[in-house]
Amino acid sequence: MALRFLVTESIPESGLQIMRDAGELTVLPTAPNTAELRALCASGDYDVLVSQLADTIDTELLADAKLRGISNYAVGFNNIDVAAATAKGILVANTPGVLTDATADIALLLLLGTARRVVEADALVRAGEFIGWKPELMIGSDVAGQVLGLAGFGRIARATARRALGFGMDVVFSPRPPAERIVSDEELGEFAGKVRQLPWQDVVAQSDYLSLHVPLTEDTRHLVDASVLAAMKPGAILINTARGPVVDEAALVTALREGVIAGAGLDVYENEPALAPGLAELPNTVLLPHIGSATGPVRAKMAVLAAENAIAMAKGELPPHPVNPEALPS
Repeated sequence: MALRFLVTESIPESGLQIMRDAGELTVLPTAPNTAELRALCASGDYDVLVSQLADTIDTELLADAKLRGISNYAVGFNNIDVAAATAKGILVANTPGVLTDATADIALLLLLGTARRVVEADALVRAGEFIGWKPELMIGSDVAGQVLGLAGFGRIARATARRALGFGMDVVFSPRPPAERIVSDEELGEFAGKVRQLPWQDVVAQSDYLSLHVPLTEDTRHLVDASVLAAMKPGAILINTARGPVVDEAALVTALREGVIAGAGLDVYENEPALAPGLAELPNTVLLPHIGSATGPVRAKMAVLAAENAIAMAKGELPPHPVNPEALPS
């Protein structure tokens, strides 16, 4: 019997062709709503669902699902109830690793763009309001010599640190906020002696730029809330390329509006794609539409990984990048 794949929204051809070659591929013309997706997964017509972050795969959907696996076209998987999938013996896989550099580039772009007020400056020029160089025109913040604090120190945080060190920044980090653990020089590798580990509250207090690189868990939901924002420097800038709900977005709007911190650069949002009321009107922000992995080569490679994961799971095998390997029947 042919392997059967359901893709909720088209992904790059590099992955689609691999699945076509391996079996029967269905790509939905438009993204399904919750009820439609639930019915499709319960139909028994598909072995593997290739999902995206916008697809909510919750306990209710999984209770009726007749799937062998879910291949998420993303490194994150907070859109999937992994525990419920595991209980049903449904494997979940993701696409880690390939988007590290692209996302770190976006983190640094947001840092530089917010610091130097790029969006405001661009709008001023396009509006015909640039009438020549002025001593006080679009004064921004320095980057070289400033403290970059990293929440988390995984692959993307390390890639961001590497870039920041090249800009002459002083890099500090907390590896697993809000929890604490000591990272040895051996684990730091190339970063030993170049970055400093601090307790989370000290990272918050000392950072001129605070960049978030943690997964979304119950511990990290609203990791940056009103109290954390109040503990930051008044001139500090917050950068988020991780997951939107890591930040209490309503509290962030208040902090930006009232000058508690100086600015924010965001690629992700708490209730994506919706923004917290008032966020879009704030001039001291740079707001991107979740494009951390948005380069042609990266998205194509993600599609290949998603396809390879899907094929393995459709065959009843452990995928190359499993989230819950314990779900594989013995």
